Amino acid sequence: MRILYSFNKRGFELDYWTREIAAASDANVQFIPFNHDAHTDVRRLSRAQVLDNFYYDRDPGLMHLYETLQETMAREKPDVLLVDNLQPYHPEFLRKLPIYKVMRTTDGPSVAYERDIPYVHAFDHILYNNPAYSRDLDTREKLLYVGAKRVDLWPLGLFDRMFDPTKTEETILAHERDLDVIFVGALFFDRMPLLAAVRKAFGKRFHVYGLCSWKRNLYFNAKYGFPGWVRPIAFEDYVPLYQRSKIGINAHIRGKYTLGGYRMFDLPANGVMQICDGGEYLPTYYEVDKEIVGYGSPEELVRKVGWYLDHPDERNTIALNGYRAVLSRHRMRQRFHELVPLLRAGMNDRLR
Repeated sequence: MRILYSFNKRGFELDYWTREIAAASDANVQFIPFNHDAHTDVRRLSRAQVLDNFYYDRDPGLMHLYETLQETMAREKPDVLLVDNLQPYHPEFLRKLPIYKVMRTTDGPSVAYERDIPYVHAFDHILYNNPAYSRDLDTREKLLYVGAKRVDLWPLGLFDRMFDPTKTEETILAHERDLDVIFVGALFFDRMPLLAAVRKAFGKRFHVYGLCSWKRNLYFNAKYGFPGWVRPIAFEDYVPLYQRSKIGINAHIRGKYTLGGYRMFDLPANGVMQICDGGEYLPTYYEVDKEIVGYGSPEELVRKVGWYLDHPDERNTIALNGYRAVLSRHRMRQRFHELVPLLRAGMNDRLR
């Protein structure tokens, strides 16, 4: 099987995505990385209506991407086109492609109607990373309800570049960690009350890094009583930061309904004890209170952070169990191999 893996990354992320996708190939399957952002700025296409407008106008950049994709398909002769990250292919273009077409959804329900649902009908197979979608439907039910032909859970995982493979169970927690509690991620408005509550409780012991404009920083500090400035961090600095940290908070835009991002795997892979929202869906990924700790409110999060800071033996036990879990069950190299039988089953069913 030959899989053309179309994705959107830049810089540091582009390097390791390209390398690790290609490295997943073996005697039975060939993964062919194709960065669709290299051929047009796909950030322009983050909404389905915008993509429709660009396609109608035959935007030169978009047409160049489509021509390049077709040339690559003619040269590589893939059996599958798998599209990940900011899906840029118009359904009327996809309709003309004689190939098994797969879309991977990862952004969650907060942007589903802009980036995922309008395209479901154009693909033969939809992969999703989190079973939770809303109070009314799980993700599988939602995708089938909007017309998906075939759906499968395919979680995200740990890329090798996002941890130090020279570390072992004996050494991952052996060095000094000088940061008590961290959060790394974009400063979305609905995360602000949670982060402000943790900063109020722990002061300078809590460190927040991530994507944040100066205007949003000003709003955050004015609204929540100056809890501190959120500092940017480059992707290549994530691993050194994680290796300095004792506890990592994981907070999603809609809580359990957007669970399952890469941070869920990066934190424990670097020996950080993870406290995460997710409710009843956390066991999809980890054994709760053994490999990860859950919370359901800011008050519960503050209480658990404080307890685990004061109980280092219990904290380190969970951190080490999480480390073992992610390396044994959640590496992307394993995910790529788990993908192949899902695709084979889908392709075989289509032929019946």
